[in-house]
Amino acid sequence: QVQLVESGGGLVQPGGSLRLSCATSGSISSIYAMGWYRQAPGSQRELVARIISGGSTNYADSVKGRFTISRDNAKNTVLLQMNSLKVEDTAVYYCNADLRVNWGTRRDYWGQGTQVTVSS
Repeated sequence: QVQLVESGGGLVQPGGSLRLSCATSGSISSIYAMGWYRQAPGSQRELVARIISGGSTNYADSVKGRFTISRDNAKNTVLLQMNSLKVEDTAVYYCNADLRVNWGTRRDYWGQGTQVTVSS
């Protein structure tokens, strides 16, 4: 059984910062990529940032220069540092991991989501 547990969401004023963390647990044999997605009310879930096992990253255009994704390979944890937050960043943020459990099937796993609200 694999679990992804997010933390770090909350309420912040425009221009502020938050850091999201996602910790994995379970019998993970390989992690190919980890990332963050978000879903605002009435909108589809969208990619925010992703980091693959070699360290390459990609970001949504709307967050480039403001958000930074990083990964602690030893702890199988992924972080999302969010700076200069805007009202339009308000959403539920979900952690995603593309991984293999016990050398079995490779598939995506999702966290339960953490709310980020940017408001004055």
